[in-house]
Amino acid sequence: MSTHVSHATYDRLAINRLGLWLFIFSDALIFAILLITRFALFGTSRPEELNQALGLGLTVILLVSSLTAYRAEAAIATGDRSGLLRNLLLTIIFGTLFLVGVVGWEWREAPHLGIVPQEGYGIAFFSMTGLHAFHVLTGVLLLLIVFFNARRGAYGPDNYWGVEAAVKYWHFVDVVWVFFYPALYLVR
Repeated sequence: MSTHVSHATYDRLAINRLGLWLFIFSDALIFAILLITRFALFGTSRPEELNQALGLGLTVILLVSSLTAYRAEAAIATGDRSGLLRNLLLTIIFGTLFLVGVVGWEWREAPHLGIVPQEGYGIAFFSMTGLHAFHVLTGVLLLLIVFFNARRGAYGPDNYWGVEAAVKYWHFVDVVWVFFYPALYLVR
């Protein structure tokens, strides 16, 4: 008597990608709730004193970081390890500059402008920038892990899921800011 055992095969990369997209979708809901709450509580009002130049500068930094993140992934897809490392490092630097701009500069300046975290517009401002800054921090840490793995030769043109996942997450964090920036700095 012959028994035939069937083993299911799974496409690990497809499962990983689906898991990442489900995570991003669930995380996007949290950001969407913050964005909706900002407008529900405060309408389109915002303090005149907000540092518009800093907000724009932070936005440019993140948009450029998306370009360097894309270039990192494109580099490893073609086997260019030095291009991967260079662009990952630039993305990490830009992410760190963004964090310094928000937490080190904007958050210190805001209370002097009457924007405090416990009342009015400051609740939305500090909640939105704080959650986003936390995501930028986790993105920078993830990119650092990928960078050190790349230095050890962990990725190649046929195996770079770690790079792809980190870059997709980074793009997500950047896209969130594309919505938060106008909601916090521009809408009147």
